[in-house]
Amino acid sequence: MTYLAKPKLHHPDLQKNALGFTRRDYEGPVSTLCAGCGHDSISAAIVRACFELDLPPHRIAKLSGIGCSSKTPTYFLGASHGFNSVHGRMPSVLTGANLANRELIYLGVSGDGDSASIGIGQFAHAMRRGVNMVYIVENNGVYGLTKGQFSATSDKGAKSKRGVVNSDEAIDLVGMALQLGATFVARSFSGDKAQLVPLIEAALKHEGAAFIDCISPCVAFNNHEGSTKSFDFVREHNEAVNALDLMIPRGEITADYAPGTVEMVTQHDGSVLRLRKLHPEYDVHDRIGALTYMQERHAAGEMVTGLLYVDPNPRDMHAHLKTVETPLNALDDAALVPGAKALEAINASLR
Repeated sequence: MTYLAKPKLHHPDLQKNALGFTRRDYEGPVSTLCAGCGHDSISAAIVRACFELDLPPHRIAKLSGIGCSSKTPTYFLGASHGFNSVHGRMPSVLTGANLANRELIYLGVSGDGDSASIGIGQFAHAMRRGVNMVYIVENNGVYGLTKGQFSATSDKGAKSKRGVVNSDEAIDLVGMALQLGATFVARSFSGDKAQLVPLIEAALKHEGAAFIDCISPCVAFNNHEGSTKSFDFVREHNEAVNALDLMIPRGEITADYAPGTVEMVTQHDGSVLRLRKLHPEYDVHDRIGALTYMQERHAAGEMVTGLLYVDPNPRDMHAHLKTVETPLNALDDAALVPGAKALEAINASLR
């Protein structure tokens, strides 16, 4: 017998954060995904990141589309706001919610089928508009719910579980995010929590469009020899450009890093990203350089992970549109209906 509900009683000695919550308070029901699915590791990383950042669950809005990845918000942040949209439409639903209430923390979870195929236009516009959100694509290179067909992110030459070789070029969502103006771009691996957790923490603290492409092997259909998104392949071909930690303003956080060049990137809210560069020539502030570096390493058969680009002075959609500080859903009639004179002035300015 399978029990999907988790016990409500917690051990009294469980670690609590500054809000008095345990990590269990940021979880959801037991996952129904395949045992060993990389998506569950990403869910665990999100839980840990929100717990360590002391985020109030009621201030987080999690949205998704359709697919295995889009089921995962059920399994984390059970006390947060949630909306499961139709296939590929998560970015536009999230954009509308963000416009209405800018005070929430928006987390969009999608998949390679959801974002790189039917939702690719939605993905593009969320990035170029600078919607203040964390956009995580749980990228396994297959359509897991419909038995393992290649997705748009499947690498050319990759072999399916049944032996079919993919003849199409892959869509690189990281490259698209860089070109479209995302101000925080990263790639990680579901099997590397030491890298993934601080990336999610930094993305949650970033003001603007923060995109994380997370390679997440499908244990049912894409974890075999010949797959370029299997656990073994990613571990063998992972080229990390940096290691990082997030230091929030309220106190000192220390990190024991190996010798290397260290760079401090202060974000808008005072939190600090500490980067240890594994490659001294790599500059996380160079958008064009990031694209070039990824292409060079891809040609060498390597998969670049880490923080690939960050703008330390980002501007989000509300800054571009010059909206008021008060959330639009909290404005009263006097603000929403300013009167005939105000309307006449607007019309006159457009003549």
